[in-house]
This record gives sequence, C-alpha cells and structure tokens, in this order.
Amino acid sequence: MGKKKTADPSLKGKKPVHKAPSAVTKKITQNPGKIGNKLKRSEMYGKYLMEKKKKKSEMRRQRIKEAEALGEEAPDKQKPRTLENTREVEATMVRPDDDEIAADEMEDEFAPYFADEVRPKIVVTTRPRPSQQIFYFIADLQRFFPQLHFYPRKHYSVKEICTFAANRDFTHLMVLSEKDKVCNGMTISHLRINEGQVSAGPTAFFKVSNVIPSTDVPNHGSATSHIPEMNLNGFGTRLGHRVGRFLGSLFPHNAQFQGRQVATFHNQRDYIFVRHHRYIFEEGKDINKETNKPKTKARLQELGPRFTLKLRWMQEGTFDTHFGEYEWIHKRKEMDTTRRKFHL
Repeated sequence: MGKKKTADPSLKGKKPVHKAPSAVTKKITQNPGKIGNKLKRSEMYGKYLMEKKKKKSEMRRQRIKEAEALGEEAPDKQKPRTLENTREVEATMVRPDDDEIAADEMEDEFAPYFADEVRPKIVVTTRPRPSQQIFYFIADLQRFFPQLHFYPRKHYSVKEICTFAANRDFTHLMVLSEKDKVCNGMTISHLRINEGQVSAGPTAFFKVSNVIPSTDVPNHGSATSHIPEMNLNGFGTRLGHRVGRFLGSLFPHNAQFQGRQVATFHNQRDYIFVRHHRYIFEEGKDINKETNKPKTKARLQELGPRFTLKLRWMQEGTFDTHFGEYEWIHKRKEMDTTRRKFHL
C-alpha cells in the first residue's frame, strides 16, 4: 500500500512554512568602493560601516576590561590621530625660546598695544547700500570690541575713510562686506603710525563664515561694559604670530577682571574661531585628597556673537588694491597641496 498523502498546509487554512536554510552573511573587511553597480555599492558600503563600527566598539570594550583588570598598571590611553597632530612641519614654526622673534615683536606695530601704552579706537563701516541685517551684527561687535564706533559708508571709498579715521585718532578701520544679507568678509586696517615707522599698516582681509548673533546662542548671557581678557590660542607659525598680534591689538590690554569676560581667538586648521564667554569659579562636590577641601571648578556662559575667520591676504600699509604690496596671499592651488599643511 502506498503512503497516505498529507494535504498541503494551504488547504487547511495554514500558511506554508519555508524551511530554507538561512544565508550566512559574510563579514565585509574591505571598502566596497570598486563595485560598479551604484545601488549594490551603497548597500555594501552601509554594511561595511556597520561592521567597522561594531568592531570598534568591541575593541573599546576589550580595552576597558583590560584596564580594569590591570588597575594602576594599565597602559596610557591611546592618542587619536588627527590633522593637527599629524600636520606637516612648517619651516616658520616659532619656538618658545626664540629670542630673535621675541625681539622683533617688541618693536613691531602692535608692541604699544600689548605694552598698554596705546588703547585701540576702532571705526567700523559697511559696504555701500548695506542690508538691515548687517546692523544687528555691528551691534554685537560693539558689545564684543571695546571702543568700536560705527560710521555710515555713504559714497566714500575705503582710502578716503582711512584718511578720515586717521585724522581723528582712530587706530583701526574695520569694513564689513555681505552676501545674501549675511556678513561674509571683514577687512581690518591698522591706521596708526608708530615712532620710527614710515607708514601705517598692515591691512588684512578675512573671510567670515558661520555667523551666529548673540540672540541665537543657546543659553546666552548679556555682555557688560567691562574690558575682557584676551585668549589667543593656536597661532604657531611666524605668520600666525603676526595675525594673532594683529587681532590682539583690537582690544585694550588693561583687562577688568571683575567682569569675568574672555574674548577668544582660537586657531584650528587655519580657521580662527571667535568666541565671547563669561566665567565663574565655584566649589564642586569632589574633595581634594591633599587639602580635604572641595575642588574648585569653572563654568562658562557664552555671550556671543559667534563667527569664524579665515585669512585670505595681508597687505603692507593701509588699504590699497592698486599699488599695495602683499605680505602674504592665500593661493589655494599652490599652497593647499595636502590636507595636513597649515599656514597659521
């Protein structure tokens, strides 16, 4: 007798069960950039990133377990490779013990400002026919820079404004340009002629980006009229020192510490990040084992504005596009040969 045929599960109101063996997913160890099909390449690249992230987290957990097991004998934490710590060595990097450069900086155009012999007085203006939005940025700059005065541009040229400002004892001229109602450029010219110098200067043009007004800064505070402290960070080359001292000359060097305000120019990868903070010191919950007293910690509150500068050129003397001599000009195709080469 033949075997009794069993009815198909679908005839009994049940769905057929597929017991096909599941395909084993292979681990992707190489970047699938050579796959020709775009959809398959994007799919495999997503899997490749997930495998890479999973492997990285497993290695991190393994290192934490080893550190807990070894205790004090655990090796130091690995330092990640970044563009900053793997940058190409610049020939003009300034060493801390370089007496020649220190002597030059004691006699340059900005030495009277850093010695607090001269207080800066800045005039700021705009391009012809500015938009309304640029005046909100100027109001933020007036709270950021002490002794910053606004004059309307009208029909005057920049050279005429330089002459006008120098005759009225202004030390710096700042001209703001804009695009789509957002500030995108800042020209700063030094107008004061020091003793022993033939002409004023220098003049620098900075590209401005990532402008965030004070009112849009999260949890922002209100700046007071106190003169802030200066923080110039990351200017390592000879050009970087000159740019840092140029920006430092925009502030008086008689900081009023009771205001607890700090103006920061932080250079990173040739981008100068401008920030304005207020700090406060308070006792924390942790106890110092040596003194048996609570540890002191600092808290920061950003005041604004927030923007980023990138140097495009620096010129000797005051603003002159026809006959001015350039100290340095950024030529992207010739200078930016690698991502690890920086100039400031």
